[in-house]
Amino acid sequence: MPAPEEAATGTLDRLEQEARERGWLLRLQVNRPLGLRSLRLVVLQPTAPGQARLLGELKAWAYPAPAGLQLDTMRVAASAPPGVGDLIWAATFAWSLEATPCRRARLLAIRDDERRHARLVRYFRQRGFQPQRSLGAALWDLPLRMVWGGAGLLMSAPCDGALDLALRRWRKV
Repeated sequence: MPAPEEAATGTLDRLEQEARERGWLLRLQVNRPLGLRSLRLVVLQPTAPGQARLLGELKAWAYPAPAGLQLDTMRVAASAPPGVGDLIWAATFAWSLEATPCRRARLLAIRDDERRHARLVRYFRQRGFQPQRSLGAALWDLPLRMVWGGAGLLMSAPCDGALDLALRRWRKV
């Protein structure tokens, strides 16, 4: 097993191999609209020839800047085996470090109800994210609220640190 401090180079290839060893497929779809990179990362479990069950996915986009990785939507199927979420996180950060100039990621812990919001914040903190600021009803929050689609707590994490955490969790399962 590689050391956590290891450079990300080749990590994504290793993760694809490790997923295959568990009978899963890790796939990335990257588009480049208007100088941005949009990412859809999925983990699938083949069920029959030409068919697969979606275990989880993450959607993100990146602009060419050190703090350019913007994480949008992550979903893991309720019936997914343990480790799917950790694989998604690890692969996302490995992709960012290998294929983009992004070294820091941001996301929004949506505040739709307080109990769910608290769970999201706790979950993201466990993955290395730290609070940056709240997005609310202020006029200066409007541009970011339009990007993220709501109010909540804007959080960020260094991609290398978040990758190390995700790799440790993934390889422990």
